[in-house]
Amino acid sequence: MHVLTTPLILASAARGKVTSYAVSNTADSINASQPLDGFVSFSIEFSSFPDFAGNNSNPNEFSDNLLNNLGNLTGTKPYIRVGGNTQDFAIYNPDLQIALNGTYNASRSTDYPTTIEIGPSYFESYSTWPNVKFSHGFNMGGNHDDRQWETLLQTAAVACKALGKDKLYLWEYGNEPDLFSSAVRASDYNESDYVAEWLNGTRAIRDVIEANCPDLLGNDTYGYLAPSFAGTTNHLKAPLTWAGGLDEDGNIRLFSSHNYISGAETPGVTLQGTLMNHTRTRQSIDAHLAEYASIKPGIPQILGETNSLYHEGRPGLSNTFGAALWGIDYNLYAASTGIGRVHMHMGTDYRYASWQPITTNRTTIATAPPYYGNIAVAAFLGSSQPVRVAHLPLNNSTNDEEAAYAAYVNNTLARILVVNLRAYNYTSNGTAARPVHTYAFEVGGLEGQEVEVAVRRLYANGSDATTGISWDGWSYAYELDRGRPVRLENVTTGEVVKAVDGVVEVGVPDSQAVILELGVGTG
Repeated sequence: MHVLTTPLILASAARGKVTSYAVSNTADSINASQPLDGFVSFSIEFSSFPDFAGNNSNPNEFSDNLLNNLGNLTGTKPYIRVGGNTQDFAIYNPDLQIALNGTYNASRSTDYPTTIEIGPSYFESYSTWPNVKFSHGFNMGGNHDDRQWETLLQTAAVACKALGKDKLYLWEYGNEPDLFSSAVRASDYNESDYVAEWLNGTRAIRDVIEANCPDLLGNDTYGYLAPSFAGTTNHLKAPLTWAGGLDEDGNIRLFSSHNYISGAETPGVTLQGTLMNHTRTRQSIDAHLAEYASIKPGIPQILGETNSLYHEGRPGLSNTFGAALWGIDYNLYAASTGIGRVHMHMGTDYRYASWQPITTNRTTIATAPPYYGNIAVAAFLGSSQPVRVAHLPLNNSTNDEEAAYAAYVNNTLARILVVNLRAYNYTSNGTAARPVHTYAFEVGGLEGQEVEVAVRRLYANGSDATTGISWDGWSYAYELDRGRPVRLENVTTGEVVKAVDGVVEVGVPDSQAVILELGVGTG
C-alpha cells in the first residue's frame, strides 16, 4: 500500500462541468476536527427504551447486534441517551409490575404515550447491552403531575444503582425546556427561572446519588449534558442561561443541543430540496455552531438529539435511502466543524428511526435505511485513532447536490468520501439510465505509477428505496441474520481503481455514496 504524502486535486465532472479542489494530505495544514469516541451514537425516546433494549429475561438481541456492528467499525459502541419528550411525562410508581404503563392521547401525539408511569423493571433495560454507556433523562417538565419532584428523587436512587460506574455516560435533567413556556410553565417563564430550577433539581439529584451511589460522584462519573434546548431561536436562549449561571456548579460535561432540518408537517418539505441538500444541512448545523461560539462554554459540543424531520419523520422521506445519504452528509459535516458526537433520535414506530426494534400493529421489526448511513459514517471514521475529519467544499453551481469529506489518521490522509445527493427516484425513473458523476483525484508524485485504491459503496436502487440497501456488499437486514452483517452474493464487491499517472477516478451514480480507501489507517 502506498502512503500519500502530497496534496490531491479533487475534480468532479458531470453534465459537461468540471470543478477541482486541492486536498491536503495532512490534517495539520487544514481545518480538520477530531470527534469524540463513539461519534455515531443514538438518542432513544424514553417511552420506547424497553422496546429497543428489552429486559433481563428477554434482551433485544437485534438491537444489540446493530450496535455491535457500529462498535466493530469504530472501536466503541454507540453512546445511548435515554430521553426525549416522554422523559418529562414519566412518573415513577414503585409498585408497578411492568416496565412502563403508557396512555396515548391522540390530540397530543399518536406516536408516544403522554401519560406514563414507570416501575422498577424499567431500569432492567440498562443491563441488556454489554459495553454500552447510557445517559438517563430525569423528569423536569412534570406534565402537570404533582408527583414530579418525588419521581425525581426516587428515580435518581434507582437509576444510579442500575447504571453504576460501568454503564453511566451522563445525566440529563429536562428535555427541551426552551419549549416549557405556556405548555408546562407560565408564559413568562424565563432564563433566570430555568437556571434556578435546574440548579435546584441537579443539586437534589446529587444529594440522592451521594446517599445511594457515592462512588458515582467522581469527576469521571458525575456530570450532565445540558441545556438540551430544542433549537437556537425558541423562548429560552442558551447564551442567556449560560450567562445566568447554568453551569455554576461546574458539572455540565457536554454542551448538548437538539436539531432537526425541518418538520414532518412543514409545507414544501421534499427529499431533494430539504434533506438531500448540502446547503440546507450546512445552514442548519451552522446555527448551532454560531450559538456555541457566542457562549464559549469550554466543554465539547454535541447534538444530544437530532434527526431529519421533527415529529418523528415523514413516510416517503425520513424512511428512505435518500435519508441515509442525508445522514452521511449531516453527520460528517457536523464532525468536520467540531461537533464531538451526534445522537440520532429514535423511537418505536418513528419514521426516521435507524431500526424498528419490535413488531407492532403499525410497523414490522426491521433495519431501516438510515442505519446504513450510520454504518457508512462509522466505516469512514474507522477504528484507528486519532481520526480527524475535514469538509471538502466542492465549489460549483451544483454544490447543493454533492459533498465530500476527508478522514485523516495520525495526521495522514486515509479516506475520502463522496456523497452524490442528486435524487434518483427508482419508482418513477427506474427504466431510465442512472446518471453517473466522475470524481477525479490528481495525486502529485505518483506520475508514472499505478497504485490501487479500494472503493466501497453504499448502494440502493434509488433515493426512494426503503429496502434492498447494502454497504460494501453487506446487508444488516433483520430477516437475514437478526441484524448481523451478511455478505450478499448479488452485489459486486472488492472494487479497486488505480491511480494511473497520478490520477484516481471513480464514478458515483446519483443517490449513492462512495468511500475511497487510500491505503493507510483503514481501521
